Amino acid sequence: MDDEQPPLAKTGVAQTSASHPAPPAPPATAVPRAPEPSAGPSADGASAPVEPLLAFHDVDTFYGQIQVLKEVNYTVYPGEIVALLGSNGAGKSTTMKTILGLVRPRRGTVTFEGRRIDNQSTPDIVKAGIAPVPEGRRVFSRLTVEDNLRMGAYLRSDNKGIAADMENVFELFPRLKERRSQVGGTLSGGEQQMLAIGRALMAKPRLLIMDEPSMGLSPIFVERVFDTIQTINRQGTTIFMVEQNAFMALSIANRGYVLRTGQVVLEGTAKELLESDQVRREYLGG
Repeated sequence: MDDEQPPLAKTGVAQTSASHPAPPAPPATAVPRAPEPSAGPSADGASAPVEPLLAFHDVDTFYGQIQVLKEVNYTVYPGEIVALLGSNGAGKSTTMKTILGLVRPRRGTVTFEGRRIDNQSTPDIVKAGIAPVPEGRRVFSRLTVEDNLRMGAYLRSDNKGIAADMENVFELFPRLKERRSQVGGTLSGGEQQMLAIGRALMAKPRLLIMDEPSMGLSPIFVERVFDTIQTINRQGTTIFMVEQNAFMALSIANRGYVLRTGQVVLEGTAKELLESDQVRREYLGG
């Protein structure tokens, strides 16, 4: 866990504290917990709100007796890129594990498309439409690029669809097509990240969750990865991304959350977080 840090300075970004709740901000400067995007006109001509694709509701997650997430609330709406920022030990990777059912909340719920998933198995969660790009890539080092991609589709049985999606991955990552018969362990770090993303896309997810996609990559590959994330999002996949490179993450995200020692302490639009003195000081080097 992180060492205790000084209290947050006041900013125009919504701030939360589980132990010492701040008084409500004036309406003119308050930032809502999440936007209510319009889904278009309803039957009576009014604009109907979109339901969250993914939502955490007061989630507490523990490892044994150690509490890691503390009354956490997130919402991710269809079509968004949402960034989760925080230092090492803040609970970012635990958030990803909680979504995938690798860690169970002791209190609270996690819902996907309005249905609880915190009580489901990991294969059922993936089958429901969530696919991970794990920290450290974790490609199958002894399998070829093509076989790694097929592993991403292991819950699918539509062979024609699988073949079409593999070609789409090769179109997104031409370098993988060049190396389709090469074993994953011999690829560069950037190529392995491409493979990890491609493998996740083979599951045809509606939500892609990414854990530190830029970790260990050269600057040129970092730019390529973030360009690819935007392309995937434009093609219709919602993205919830854990990332320590706060500037790059917020430069492509719609909204963001800042996690500190298991608590959401800041949230807002990406623009608001980029302009926050607190975020600049702690995550952007001034």
